[in-house]
Amino acid sequence: MATCTGSGMMLLPLFKALGRVNSLHVGLRNCRRIGAYCFTTRQYSNGPQKLESSVNGSTTAMAHLTKIENGQKIEPTFSKQEMDNRLATLRDYMQTNGVEGVLFTSYHNINYYSDFLYLSMGRPYGLAVTMDKVTTISALVDWGHPWRRAHICDNVVYTDWHKDNFWRAVAQELAPSRGKVACEFDTMSIDNMNKFKLAVPDRDIVDIAEPIMMKRIKKSDEEIALIKSIAAISDVGGAAIVEAMDEGVPEYVVRDYAIDKMNDEIARKHPNSEFRDTWAWWQTGPVNTDGAHNPVTTRRLQKGDICIMNLFPIVSGYYAALERTAFLDHVPDEHLRLWNINCEIHRKGIQLIKAGVKCQDIALELNEIFAKYNLLETRSFGYGHSIGTLTHYYGREAALELREDVETVLEPNMCITMEPMIVMPVGQPGEGGYREHNIHIVTETGNEDITGFPFGPEHLVVKK
Repeated sequence: MATCTGSGMMLLPLFKALGRVNSLHVGLRNCRRIGAYCFTTRQYSNGPQKLESSVNGSTTAMAHLTKIENGQKIEPTFSKQEMDNRLATLRDYMQTNGVEGVLFTSYHNINYYSDFLYLSMGRPYGLAVTMDKVTTISALVDWGHPWRRAHICDNVVYTDWHKDNFWRAVAQELAPSRGKVACEFDTMSIDNMNKFKLAVPDRDIVDIAEPIMMKRIKKSDEEIALIKSIAAISDVGGAAIVEAMDEGVPEYVVRDYAIDKMNDEIARKHPNSEFRDTWAWWQTGPVNTDGAHNPVTTRRLQKGDICIMNLFPIVSGYYAALERTAFLDHVPDEHLRLWNINCEIHRKGIQLIKAGVKCQDIALELNEIFAKYNLLETRSFGYGHSIGTLTHYYGREAALELREDVETVLEPNMCITMEPMIVMPVGQPGEGGYREHNIHIVTETGNEDITGFPFGPEHLVVKK
């Protein structure tokens, strides 16, 4: 066995000393130039070895790329057949459109095709797909975790030791193929696009973000089962809000209680899941309820307050939500009138969700009801959006939104929300924001409402 020598040779002995490495492979190929990137990557295993890499012709002691297989594979979110089906659909698109390689860089598409949800912290991550290989590209800071999640794909790790090692990994995975390559233009900065062009020189680069989004908006049976489970967890969060809300209790205290309850339910229903990103908002009073995404504050709840609960449990990068208007103790008359109108629109919107209907037609019909009450100008945003691998910082599927400019026709197995909201400015009768939110699976004959928590004045005037 070779002995590691020199001050820069500390990485592998450290790995070995930790005693938990199943195998560590440093690099994947011998010294080579790919595009603009020249690097030495050697195949090593079973013990400490010398790490070498070439930078501008010189030899240094630190690797560009490694492979780390540490611990046991994590139980996957979906079956192998499910993930294979997703890749088959992607490759069908690639073959039809003459694309030989794809680089995904978004949270949602990497998660969708590999079951790995990365945490950037300023570092790039990727998923490289060719017709015969799938590889996640992750940073060394994550060590063995990306490999543990890689059930249907390989994993290559890039280090911090040299600039643009991520793009060396991209070159390694995609440059050997020929023909067009694709990436997501909506998550690719100009700077990174220039680096991508260096990694895959003399290649046509096309956008794949929108066509792949259109593939994702129809959910599989396994996705729908997961989304239903998560929706039920959001109902638990709603019950926790009602339990915790009381006069004098700060918004953040109620919010934290609901998050804890949802996490407990996630642990019970999905014991092998990773706890990440589950959150809630609890907005109270006429000011903090005016924005759907307003942050939680230290404001203390008062009797007669208008309130909006927002519960967002996340499991394996998949999202569900529950949003409800509520009042503590009593409802002023004008607030009650406006609340009932918004609930009327909510019920009508639920009835309109069915296969064969255009998203824009639902929005236009609901607009007519608001106009009848002279409330159209008080609307805050679109009437609904997709549900799936998304959260507040990734994954929004713009083609499946209930807005006047969206022409998508609803199809079975699409998953969409209904969530009308109106806002009355401070100082006007009924001041504050009103919002309800349910999740629906489009079926052949209508839709399945998978939100169980009640809404409206009959249920959510909470007396303590």
